[in-house]
Order: sequence, then C-alpha cells, then structure tokens
Amino acid sequence: MKGLTLSEAYYDTVGKEMIAAQFGMYRNRIAAGLVGLGSECFGFDDELSRDHDWGPGFCLWLDQNDFNHIGASLQKAYDALPDRFLGFRRIKSDWGMGRVGVISIGGFYASFIGSPQAPESLNKWITIPEANLAACTNGKVFEDPLGDFSAIRRHIKAYYPEDVRLKKIAAKCMAAAQSGQYNFARSLQRKAFFPAMRALAAFCEDALSLVFLLHRQYMPFYKWACKAAETLPMPGPKIAKAVENLSHEDRSRSRVEVIEEICASIIEELLRQGLSDSKSDFLLEHGPSVHSRIQNRELKQLDMWWGGN
Repeated sequence: MKGLTLSEAYYDTVGKEMIAAQFGMYRNRIAAGLVGLGSECFGFDDELSRDHDWGPGFCLWLDQNDFNHIGASLQKAYDALPDRFLGFRRIKSDWGMGRVGVISIGGFYASFIGSPQAPESLNKWITIPEANLAACTNGKVFEDPLGDFSAIRRHIKAYYPEDVRLKKIAAKCMAAAQSGQYNFARSLQRKAFFPAMRALAAFCEDALSLVFLLHRQYMPFYKWACKAAETLPMPGPKIAKAVENLSHEDRSRSRVEVIEEICASIIEELLRQGLSDSKSDFLLEHGPSVHSRIQNRELKQLDMWWGGN
C-alpha cells in the first residue's frame, strides 16, 4: 500500500471521528492532508521507505488564531490516536519530527519558503530552493473547509512567474553546457577523475532541472528527480533514462555521446517553445538567447549565471 493512500484512510477512519468528538466547534476550520517531506508525499515510496517516518499519519493545518487556541490540545488528541492501522505502524525518527500532526498554516509554508504566504516578488521567487517548492505542493489535501491552506498552495503550484522561469532556464543552460559538454571530457583527458565525476553529477542535475523548467513543474529533491522526470511529457522520460544510463558504465556508448544527445533534446525543446533562436549545438550559446526574452529590467540586469540554484 502507498503511504498517501494509507494516511488518507487513517484520517477518514480515526481522524475525522476524533475531530468531531473533541473539536466539533472547529471541525469546519481544520484542514487535513499529507504534504511535505517524505517519499510518500510524492508517491515514490516503496518497501525500503518503511523503516522510518512512514506509516499512518496526517497533517492538521490551522490558521494562527486557531492554532494559538487549540493547537496544543489538538496535538495531544492526535498523539492519542491508535499507532497501528491496517497492519502498519509509523516508525518515528528524531529528524522526521514535525512532518505530521498539528501545524499552523503560516508555519508550514514558512518552513519551506521562508514566508507564511506565497512569494510576491521576483527576487523572492528566484531564491527559494526548487525542491522546497516541490515539497510544499506535493501530496494531497484531504479537506480544507476554510480554503486558506489551499489558496496558498494554488498560488505556488501555478508556478514561477515567466521571467523567473526564463532566468533559471538561461542559467541552467550555461551551467549544464559548462559541466557536461566542456568540463567532463576535458577532465577525462587529463585523467582527473574526481572533477570528471563532479562535472557529470552537476550536468545530470542541471539537465533534469531544465526538463522540469521547460514543463513548468518543480523538480523535487535529487533522490526523486529522475523518477519524477519519467512522469513528464517528452523529453522528460527520454532524459531521465539517459541520466540513469550516464550513472553507470555502458561500454556500448560513450558518456560524451549521451551528454550530447541530452543537450540536443533540450535544445530541440527550447526551439519548439520559441525560447531560443540560436542554431548552435552548444547549450551554453542558448543561454543568452533565453535571457534576452526576460522583460523585467532588474532581473535582466542581474548576472546571467545568477538564479540557477
């Protein structure tokens, strides 16, 4: 059973009853769901995931005033719920504290994006780690009577403002070209194997990031990036497979060839979306072309490499 399915069933069976019995006056003010850190929130959990911070559990989100009034008592009631459900028990770890239970809406979002509200400025958008944006918009909201939690969630899920997306694409094009098309092969020629490995890893991450940016989806934590890319439209699955192939020795094809094929797929998508008019097969040359399409003057004046993280 997938953790998200288990958690929703746990909420439907024991969570709703607890809220109705003990917090009836607030039952139409409490949002519930499972969103945030953990493979189950992305739907990527498997048997290996079950050794820590996996199992029956859910989040209860309150606005700040309600959190001040009933947060502690609601958490106490949550902690008293059965620790076993459908044969599963949640194994907690010290580093997984706070993933489930009672959380203020503002506190939840602030823990991921540094603010209790969705980003308002372009500079704020561009400085939030992309994996954090993926984590606070994954999973499922089971109920949200007030709609406050979901309103922020919808704003963030609507994706980056277009100028921010362009800024990131431009920076990633240049970074991926430098690490993959340039530094990887040169490091191998010098028999500098650590820089070669580092360049290859950086290229793979930047190439995957470009796929997500091109399809207006947030890339999750690197552990799940390939798996998530497989669910995207083309060239997502193609590049995910190629990145996996780059990660182990394949004597039938050189890694340099695979890198060039990945870059060619990205360039094809850039051209298809009208984001570049460069004819070069060197991905770096497409960065300035993408960057030139940014409308916001302040963002455009920032260094072209800035914003790629």
